[in-house]
Amino acid sequence: MTSPLAGEFLGTMILVLLGDGAVAAVLLKRSKAEGSGWMVITAGWAFAVMAGVFTAIACGSSDAHLNPAVTIGFAVREGNFAKFAPYLAAQMLGAIVGAALVWLLYFPHWKETPDTAAKLGCFCTAPAIRNTIANLLSEIIATFVLVFVVARFFQRASPRPAPPRDSARIS
Repeated sequence: MTSPLAGEFLGTMILVLLGDGAVAAVLLKRSKAEGSGWMVITAGWAFAVMAGVFTAIACGSSDAHLNPAVTIGFAVREGNFAKFAPYLAAQMLGAIVGAALVWLLYFPHWKETPDTAAKLGCFCTAPAIRNTIANLLSEIIATFVLVFVVARFFQRASPRPAPPRDSARIS
């Protein structure tokens, strides 16, 4: 089954499953990776993004947005919002299924972990210092960088003309 919506759904599901799974492995009590730190989480999320993009493309989404911020960024850039609502729905459903799978995979660990902030941290982030303006600015800058880098990385270059052929032959 390949289609852009299947790609967005499955890619987002893999992204959340692996990314949140890395966080759960580090934060939840009695997991094999408990306490291994932010480098493991960062590396896990890097692999999660890569695997999500590869999955989305393999399953039919050549766009591989996997994130509503990327989808709306491209919609605004191109002036075409036709993909926004369907991609948003596929991404949200994929994220819900991915998160549910993390919850199931770590089911015994939720009871073992008394720290509610650690449990919540498996599925969302919170600022280290609550400052609404600074936190909002951080999210705006991070989203801009994400959309900018993705747009530049996947920008379809116009084909270059072939170099002129030299008619002289070297023997």
